[in-house]
Amino acid sequence: MRNRKLRLLSLLLATVMMLGLLAGCNSSGGGDKKGSDGGKKDSIVIATMSETPSLSPYDHNATAGSYMNLLTYSTLFNTDVEMNPQPNLVESYENTSETEWVFKLKQGVKFHNGDEMKAEDVVASIEYGKTCAEVNLYNQCVDTIEAVDEYTIKITTPGPSAVLLNHLCHHGNAIVPKKLLDEGHDFATDPVGSGPYKFVSWKRGDSLEFEAFEDYFDKDHMPSIKHMTWKIIPEGSSRTIALEAGEVDFVVEVEAMDAERIESNSDLTLLQHDSTNHMWMMLNNEKPGLSNVDVRRAINSVVNKENIVTVALNGMGVASYSQTPSNLEGATEEKSEKYDVEQAKKYMEQSGVDPSTIQLSIICSNDQKKRAAEVIQSDVATLGIDATIESMDLATYLSTTAEGNYTAAIGNYSASNMLSYLTGVYHSKSIGGANTTRLNDPEVDALIDQAAATVDPEAREVVLKQATVRLNELCSQATLYQSVLLRAYDSDLQGVAINAGGHIRFEDISWKA
Repeated sequence: MRNRKLRLLSLLLATVMMLGLLAGCNSSGGGDKKGSDGGKKDSIVIATMSETPSLSPYDHNATAGSYMNLLTYSTLFNTDVEMNPQPNLVESYENTSETEWVFKLKQGVKFHNGDEMKAEDVVASIEYGKTCAEVNLYNQCVDTIEAVDEYTIKITTPGPSAVLLNHLCHHGNAIVPKKLLDEGHDFATDPVGSGPYKFVSWKRGDSLEFEAFEDYFDKDHMPSIKHMTWKIIPEGSSRTIALEAGEVDFVVEVEAMDAERIESNSDLTLLQHDSTNHMWMMLNNEKPGLSNVDVRRAINSVVNKENIVTVALNGMGVASYSQTPSNLEGATEEKSEKYDVEQAKKYMEQSGVDPSTIQLSIICSNDQKKRAAEVIQSDVATLGIDATIESMDLATYLSTTAEGNYTAAIGNYSASNMLSYLTGVYHSKSIGGANTTRLNDPEVDALIDQAAATVDPEAREVVLKQATVRLNELCSQATLYQSVLLRAYDSDLQGVAINAGGHIRFEDISWKA
């Protein structure tokens, strides 16, 4: 009798375990392409390398944060696949004089809290962004902004502006409810915008969840996928394994070493795109030794960029020698440093600085950067510089470099146009933000300001080239490479499009029927 009870109990346990396994096969990850009603799957799991430092659009300038902001917020303009600004929350606009712009807003736009967006929300949002150090370089071209009526705003610029529409695409100019700003709402943990997805939850260090916003104003881009989870997976090969196993459906930052493996898998799609993403080893120009231009030239010349492309990217990138991206207007390698060990030694001797006194602790926030740093560490030893490598999570890395509490770090910046790139990376007003080398050169500032006020594209490109030549001379950082953007996803997904800045409209992605 006792043995019979034991056999029945064992059978019951086995049945429960089998049901559990079957339930596991129908989780929200990959594998099952059908929704709960037998139709198309209505969820997606996206793997990303770094966790956003914030869900607010105003207190960061991180790519990881930008991904989240594009889901939950809207801006007056957005950037298309050719990286041109296109009206988004704006119905129509007119440049009524050299310094005055009038924008008619779309009516009926709803925020996630149910309120309708009106002119007062736009005015309050952009005025608030101007007070935030991380993003205010993207609205300093706004001298004044005022509500003409409920659905019309007027912006005046300090002078003719070639960048206003581009800057109105940036998440630092996202529009939020004025009422919530007045109440001191915490957008960093509870984003409320008018974007295609609403925030659901954030498990720190693990994942973020979103759901489609049913009242999204852009009916041509209504999200097909209703439930979205972003998984934080810092290690590159782990992201690949999760994709292969069907635990995730989409990988944002593909490990370059795994590209061939993914491409050979018929169940997966690898998307490759030339990018404006410019990688460099930023050098803190305020630190002893690194404040000497010949020391910076020596470091830049001794680093073998081709080796870094091979080691860090498995060859999926292009070595960079100019201080600006090669595929933006005004790019040039004039006055830039090439790989030349003997010339590097001459620069070091010419500097008069003892290389053993130079502190070079290279901060990295992911594995790819660490691989690049290992090549640099070996190369600068040729000059007698003893470099160390330090790992940090992204949020700590961003605050440390912005505050200037470092000597060197592997970093990057991506922009849709050269003027935005120069303003963010090199203008002195961006110190404390994206100008992490802390370069403060009046000639560079003047050229950037001149370009910003030059509306004619051909004349502006001449000025941008002059700025690049000056920056190549100053060599404020050691340039490394421009990577190929890699995205990988389940081949049953469709509608994936990316621009050279790395932006994807996730609301346009859907599962095949």
